Amino acid sequence: MKVLISLSSFGAAETARHGQLWCTELGRQAGADGVEVRGELLRDAATELPALAGLAAVYSSPEGLWTHDGQLDEAALARGLHAAAVLRAPRLKMAIGGFGAQSHASLLQLKALLQSQSVELVIENDQTATAGTLPALQAFFAAQAQAGLDLGMTFDMGNWHWQGECPLQAAQALAPQVRYVHCKGVQRLPGKWVAVPLAESVAPWRAVLRALPASVPHAIEYPLVGDDLVAVTRDQVAFIRAARQAA
Repeated sequence: MKVLISLSSFGAAETARHGQLWCTELGRQAGADGVEVRGELLRDAATELPALAGLAAVYSSPEGLWTHDGQLDEAALARGLHAAAVLRAPRLKMAIGGFGAQSHASLLQLKALLQSQSVELVIENDQTATAGTLPALQAFFAAQAQAGLDLGMTFDMGNWHWQGECPLQAAQALAPQVRYVHCKGVQRLPGKWVAVPLAESVAPWRAVLRALPASVPHAIEYPLVGDDLVAVTRDQVAFIRAARQAA
């Protein structure tokens, strides 16, 4: 089981200051097996993506696959696939965006667009009503399978809370689709949820891990902060390895 670091874990300010190449090297020093490059945190994609080529396990696109009115966003998909290709990343992570009943016909179009690609597209549950609830994800995975697709899922352990969903119920229902796990703890502050390390989470994260496949990559996606970032990151990488083994 590989432990990755989603580079958003270092925070937007730190990543903007140093760049994702610097963060990637920090992750390597801390013993991570790879990183997830974040599209929304690229300072200059034209120069930063080539500099990261060969170093990323996943490219995370901030764009949805379907528009708010349920149309397949071919341009967004093309941008994600291009970025992943420049990075030589084997996986592209996207959310389904506005996918709905009216979107089913476009699944064959998506299948055709992906047929010649070496990059694996994985679908993440985000924090929205259309792409971050169990019914929405179940409907999507059923429809894509019927269309002859075999897309896997990035299971974000924490995002379910933003829509009032149960992460354990989701894990039990969606485990067969899961090919990548985002490890994210949560705490409730007045009026909002926030991401925290698993050890500080109010969610049943051990049970969620037990319900998910153990062999897929697991990424840290919660704040990594401290005076010695390498040491902090090393401790959290070790924690995820031990937590997964214990589960």
